Amino acid sequence: MSFLAGTASGALVAGGIYYGFSSMISSRTQQHSKDLHRLSERLVNSSSDIPAPVPAAARVQHHPFTSMLQSGWNNQIEALFRGTRDIDQQVVQWARKTLYGGEADSTKE
Repeated sequence: MSFLAGTASGALVAGGIYYGFSSMISSRTQQHSKDLHRLSERLVNSSSDIPAPVPAAARVQHHPFTSMLQSGWNNQIEALFRGTRDIDQQVVQWARKTLYGGEADSTKE
């Protein structure tokens, strides 16, 4: 008996959830349809001309001083990273000389 009661209550809950979601989706679809219809009527019956947006090229502002500062900063950071890379390569060569003796030759790899 409990098997039938459990199955029936599960089916009842699943049916309720299905009905709830179905009615929610249906009501939202109807509301979206009404909204789209209202917006399309406003667009078609619009008496005033809608101004076009300004082209993207016209919205770009050039700041030469800022560009100069940014390029200087980028050059300094690039020099820092290149220096770090050079130091790293020197450390690798020194370690090879110390560990293996003789001249460090990176072409053997």
